[in-house]
Amino acid sequence: MIKLLIVDDSALMRRQLAALFEGESDFEIRLARNGREAVEENCSFQPDVITLDINMPEMDGLTALSMIMTERPVPVVMISSLTEKGALATFEALNLGAVDYVVKPGGTISLSMVSIRDVVISKVRVAAKARLKPFKKIGSPGAAIDRDPIPVSSPLPLPSLSSARRSPVRQGVVIVGVSTGGPRTLELILPKLPTNFPWPVLVAQHMPGSFTQSFAQRMNSLCAMDVVEANRPMTLAPGTIYIAKGGADMQVVRRGDKLTVLARPENPEFLWHPSVELLGRSVLEHVEPAQVLAVMLTGMGSDGAEAFTAIKKRGGRTIAESQESAVVFGMPAELINRGGASMTLPAEKIAAQINTWVNG
Repeated sequence: MIKLLIVDDSALMRRQLAALFEGESDFEIRLARNGREAVEENCSFQPDVITLDINMPEMDGLTALSMIMTERPVPVVMISSLTEKGALATFEALNLGAVDYVVKPGGTISLSMVSIRDVVISKVRVAAKARLKPFKKIGSPGAAIDRDPIPVSSPLPLPSLSSARRSPVRQGVVIVGVSTGGPRTLELILPKLPTNFPWPVLVAQHMPGSFTQSFAQRMNSLCAMDVVEANRPMTLAPGTIYIAKGGADMQVVRRGDKLTVLARPENPEFLWHPSVELLGRSVLEHVEPAQVLAVMLTGMGSDGAEAFTAIKKRGGRTIAESQESAVVFGMPAELINRGGASMTLPAEKIAAQINTWVNG
């Protein structure tokens, strides 16, 4: 039995969220009206997972979350709105220790939660089994960043290198695939890459379109490298991190001797978006495999496992996040089980390995 605490100041939203779990016989549900009640119920009811609204009277969701993670840590799924303010608050919640988030389809008070029933139930189930990272505030937007150089020691066929019309580009590329638990995990890795990092870094993080620009801005405030949302055709440049635009798929194409990243409409042949699999395949088509470093981080499902395994088999190098640090050991486990991981590492050691390989 999964004990679920639903926290929302709107009686309508509480009823709608509770109704989503009707027919799910393995849930025991309790409701709370604000953050203060959430903190109290966390100790008395002792839920296995919490859904938590952000904007509430008496005590808001972020304050409640910080107290929950201090007093009795438990997996939390934030309920957020599709606004820039909602996105920024959600990233702060993920930084405070929330596992995942659900975006309300209709704003602050949504009348159409039933339209995302499967998503909500799936995320709550995954969160209930998630591995919580120890609470430690990693950073905050606007923090001073030292940008001086740092000294560093599936349905579609995979591209056939033998049939390529032009020889692959020799420029190096790092690609990162990540889903549930990703924002906080990326904050453990990307800020450790130096300003003079010699390759571009492409990140496919499963995230809605209204969130990725705010996420890129947040990461830019934390990282030594420049971080941008890849929302238009961009020529890949060293020392830049490209965040895939949500609601689209990131693909790499070749224009002359230059690599360009594009944001294309979601390909319905793929289940998750931005698609890690599609990104991996496009990189493999245009880049010398030995010049590709692919990193698979926390997340449920198998997105990218096939492409990343092909990258390794053709001479590229891959890293899978280890179970000890992954919030959800799904995507990395798929890569490992297929024999596609050159190395398995906890999140806190991945940046050092990237720097060693790229600068070695």
